[in-house]
Amino acid sequence: MTVTQAAPGRAAGRPGALLEARGLTRHFTAPRTRAVVHAVDDASMTLAPGSITALVGESGSGKSTLARLLAGLVPPTSGELALDGTVVTPGRRGRRGYARDVQLVLQDPFSSLNPVHDVRYHLARPLQIHKMIPAGVSLDEAITGLLERVALTPASQFIRKYPHELSGGQRQRVAIARALAVQPRVLLADEPVSMLDVSIRLGVLNLLADLRENDGLTILYITHDIASARYLSDDIAVMYAGEIVETGPAVTVTDEPSHPYTQLLLSAAPNPDGAGDVAVTARGGGPSLLAPPSGCRFHPRCPHAMAICSVTEPPAVTVAAGQVSSCWLHAPQQAPEKGEGESR
Repeated sequence: MTVTQAAPGRAAGRPGALLEARGLTRHFTAPRTRAVVHAVDDASMTLAPGSITALVGESGSGKSTLARLLAGLVPPTSGELALDGTVVTPGRRGRRGYARDVQLVLQDPFSSLNPVHDVRYHLARPLQIHKMIPAGVSLDEAITGLLERVALTPASQFIRKYPHELSGGQRQRVAIARALAVQPRVLLADEPVSMLDVSIRLGVLNLLADLRENDGLTILYITHDIASARYLSDDIAVMYAGEIVETGPAVTVTDEPSHPYTQLLLSAAPNPDGAGDVAVTARGGGPSLLAPPSGCRFHPRCPHAMAICSVTEPPAVTVAAGQVSSCWLHAPQQAPEKGEGESR
């Protein structure tokens, strides 16, 4: 299933796919037991140029693993990546070029910045390695421009500071500036505000929105907070237990959620406006990815679970314009005859 279309008016006039995941799967082998961890299974999504797509799900759902697959930091067990329609070949050859186009910003800026180096060093390295200093511009001028781009002004107050001398929001802005140094086309932001105080989260979200509006940057915003996903993104993809279970325009997914898991996320999110106000209760917690449930992985917790849900994986069904949901509630006519269904 794909996220191929930005919400009306948000990224108009930019059709096509910039970065596309096609059936990405990543399994890890536990070192002692040799058990297989199904971190990501058959995940497909498309990031349209100049759009912001949110990847939403609870902790352990596979969001960060999918981000690392998209960034090319870990190879897929199966499936493929395509940039501008061209399949990305795993391996070191071409890795630097792909890294320039697709940059990852990690969740914890304190751990992603080297504590023994100052801000200048962190921003100078990518500029020098990738030769991104414009002609006639000094290194310090280029660094100053990056700091101003992420609203760390005046730059002279930050360029010689060390990570421990900065606030959490300032550290995350430095991490974003470092990613911007190579002029990427896609920014993968893995829970960029979850480690920050509530009072400064909005500033970082607005920075991401400005980067899209002013620079045309394509952004994947990964979060467990579906309320912030609605605020920032054009489209939302909902991930559960390694699988993408619902996709669609952000307003549609939050106002009219079709998958019971999406309804559960919205039910747990505080929303003073009442948008997506759906009362849902679920049994227990998420499944172990060492032995994911057969059929629909959400069925052990789903209040609407039917017999077929535990046996056969549901198909991806278009339930509204641009909205796709993998749930048997929306495809009873596609149910296999008794005895035909097989679990994954």
